Amino acid sequence: MATKSLKAKGNELAQTNKQLDILKGGLFADGELPFFKDKISEIGHFPLRPKKLEILQLNLGYMCNQVCEHCHVDAGPDRKEIMTRETMSQCLEVIKNTGAHTLDLTGGAPEMNPDFEWFVEQAAEAGIKDFIVRSNLTIIRANKKYHHLPDFFKEHNVHVISSMPHWTRGKTDKQRGEGVFDKSIKALQELNKRGYGMPGSSLRLDLVYNPSGAYLPGDQMAMEKDFKKALDEDFGIQFHNLFAITNLPIARFLDYLIASENYDDYMYALVDAYNPAAVANVMCTNTISISWDGWLYDCDFNQMLDLKVASKVKHIKDYNEDILNDRNIIISQHCYGCTAGAGSSCQGVVAP
Repeated sequence: MATKSLKAKGNELAQTNKQLDILKGGLFADGELPFFKDKISEIGHFPLRPKKLEILQLNLGYMCNQVCEHCHVDAGPDRKEIMTRETMSQCLEVIKNTGAHTLDLTGGAPEMNPDFEWFVEQAAEAGIKDFIVRSNLTIIRANKKYHHLPDFFKEHNVHVISSMPHWTRGKTDKQRGEGVFDKSIKALQELNKRGYGMPGSSLRLDLVYNPSGAYLPGDQMAMEKDFKKALDEDFGIQFHNLFAITNLPIARFLDYLIASENYDDYMYALVDAYNPAAVANVMCTNTISISWDGWLYDCDFNQMLDLKVASKVKHIKDYNEDILNDRNIIISQHCYGCTAGAGSSCQGVVAP
């Protein structure tokens, strides 16, 4: 398991331009595989354009208590990028006036931002219909100062979406580190005690699965049944939905693919699994991603490649929804990950 981020290790893949060079070179530059632009041009979706904005996704910082081998954020304890209260206040002004119905807080571990609870309290008052916090679960058990989070989430009716690589200890710890599985199970049990994930409960608890190796996720509904059966039988744990997310060839997962000599095969798999029916509903069409320092992106993945929106409005301080909605979405070959199979987004599959 990695113990430091690519950035802390001085890895060249910590540079977004190096990642982009890889994504547009090799198999694609040689013509062995088609560029994503050309594939969506075949069905009249280039340039890719946004639809009605539904989701504001805020990255509260890249600091995390885990260093997962697949992480496209390259998050970890050594990452110090954290959203300030000033930027949060600018986001709050946007939240009060946006047409979006969902606020999605992510990281790193968003709970590690020192102003996290203040921001949740302020944002909850703005009346967002679906208020998501993406938790890695272990943060709830990482330190006593976080033990109250299940009660805090319940108080503010937060929709908790939690990472859970597998229902077995071995596969989970392999991807996320030794001891992660047991801490995750304990955190899920604490959330269940508060009513999260229970049948008929309005306290939403969803899990996120992404493969631990160089392969695509299986059928989301089938995996959800397996997860529910195993977690209930072994630990009495309940949850609402499972989201299956494809790993995109970015940051640490890209580093893993190259180091394991799986990059070419994985890109072939993504292109082979390309599903034109998924293109219309990829998450960049209804989402704006806001970085820890307030810059605007089409999606969380573009944020990690530093591909800012193609608009004269590029920062939260200048936010204008009408202008942003009249833009072309920036794409590259990593976008194949969102259109493979049934498609993939932060909310799971996207194909009708």
